[in-house]
Amino acid sequence: MIALKALSKNPLKSTLIFSSITIAVMAIFLISSVSQGIIGMYSNMIKTDGDIIITQNGISDTFFSNVDINLLEKINNIEGVSSSYAMIVGASPVAQMPIAGIYGTTKNHFPHYKLLQGDYPELGEVILGKTLAKQIKDKSIKIGNQHFKVKGTFSSDIGFEAGGVVMNIADAGKIFNRSASFLLVSSSSPDKTDTILGKISSLDSKIEVKTTQNFVDDYNQFKIIENSSLVISSLAFAMGLMGIASVMSMIVNSRKEEFGIMRALGKSRLFIMKNLFFETLIMSFSAYLFALVLSLGILYMLPHIDMLQGYVNGSLSLNTALGVLVSTLFMALLGSLIPAWIAAKTDPILLINQGCS
Repeated sequence: MIALKALSKNPLKSTLIFSSITIAVMAIFLISSVSQGIIGMYSNMIKTDGDIIITQNGISDTFFSNVDINLLEKINNIEGVSSSYAMIVGASPVAQMPIAGIYGTTKNHFPHYKLLQGDYPELGEVILGKTLAKQIKDKSIKIGNQHFKVKGTFSSDIGFEAGGVVMNIADAGKIFNRSASFLLVSSSSPDKTDTILGKISSLDSKIEVKTTQNFVDDYNQFKIIENSSLVISSLAFAMGLMGIASVMSMIVNSRKEEFGIMRALGKSRLFIMKNLFFETLIMSFSAYLFALVLSLGILYMLPHIDMLQGYVNGSLSLNTALGVLVSTLFMALLGSLIPAWIAAKTDPILLINQGCS
């Protein structure tokens, strides 16, 4: 109760502390969440319909991979293979949009894309993700130097796909001049996956074969995104935490006169420290909760912003949320209690004089 009264006495200072903590916490939440969201979307796209992925050997990015699509016929004859399909992934200007994801795939993979209207595409036709379809109303679109009829629209929980174009792999091959970016294979039983992987590896020395989980774990582009996000978010958060500690320290130093009067009235150091502890705890925890709610609201809205085409998404993990909470409380308490302890040890007359000067 005393802590709440103390906070209400200085609304401007309290607002400054609250805002500083909120901005610092939101910085780490949004930077880390967006990077994890991007990685999660691409990971889900790869892992959804396959246990094994085949890419070109020595290629670090699927956008540059080129695998012979004719390998599918041999792969389907391997015992334990339940299904397989090929895909080309790329990006290109589409109609008036500066860039959009292009997904060329074999017909047996079309059911992965849930039709909202129209039919699955034949040669020379495409279907648009629901996010992209909101911005393209034409019945025919130009991709590269070719024109395609828009056959329908589809929905997908993966933002990259919802903001992209799906077509037959033969059409995508002409645009990007490749046979397939990768092949995905499903096994009839998890126990047979390793055996199937070994047999596929022996089919061609130019391919690299991994389980989809291992591919996602080792994918260089994910590591670059994660490392970049870690560096940027760590710097932003460190600066924010230092700012929190500095602001708390300045606020405490400005209250020396108040502490001096309390000491002169017989209040103990422990009394001062206890009340300041609860003031800081209430302020920092409230700011954390406010930042968490704001961040979750922004992350919820990101996939629904048409301008972003569904390519920006966010995923906030429990470990991140808890880690930020502990760090925020620690730095706020550190910045307030140390100067308060020093002040509480000082002669009350000196504190009053310092506060008045």
